[in-house]
Amino acid sequence: MKAARWIAAGAGLAVVGAAAVYAQYRQTEEPEYALARADEDFELRDYPPLVVAEVSNSGSRERASGSSFRRLAAYIFAQDRPEGGERIAMTAPVLQDETQPGEWRMRFVMPSKYSLTTLPPAPADITLSEMPARRMAAIRFSGNGSASDLALMEARLRDWMMAQRLMPAGEAEYAFYDAPMVPGPLRRNEVLIPVAAQ
Repeated sequence: MKAARWIAAGAGLAVVGAAAVYAQYRQTEEPEYALARADEDFELRDYPPLVVAEVSNSGSRERASGSSFRRLAAYIFAQDRPEGGERIAMTAPVLQDETQPGEWRMRFVMPSKYSLTTLPPAPADITLSEMPARRMAAIRFSGNGSASDLALMEARLRDWMMAQRLMPAGEAEYAFYDAPMVPGPLRRNEVLIPVAAQ
């Protein structure tokens, strides 16, 4: 009897968690893109220019992630602006890439209503910029986004690109859609690779 109660409680928590994740997806703005090709887990996407706030930190990806996320969150939630000021809504995904060995850049995509001229000023260690329109190859997967998962998915994506005769135009980027408290099986992660014009 006790086991049945625990199973029922676990199922109830799973339903609540799934509902919370669904609500998060509906309320969090994501960049729009045009889908050029879809093939099971793989997509070829055309993104418009995107305005981003970015910061870099050195060390392991995990350590740099925590520092960078906190720094960018302080900016968008107006924690480092005099007397508060305008808060910026969180969007998804959070983007991360390695710009040189041991140097990790994190980018928050700004909500589409902002331009570089309408965003609140950023502190000196945060860069506001506009990423140009890009064609990106993508693979989506669930899980915690460990280094081994990212390496495996990047290899799969590169194999798919080769089969599709798509040439990389830059290094891989990692996209994370969910907060750390979301269970791994419910998380959305992606590896993205820019594609050269053909």
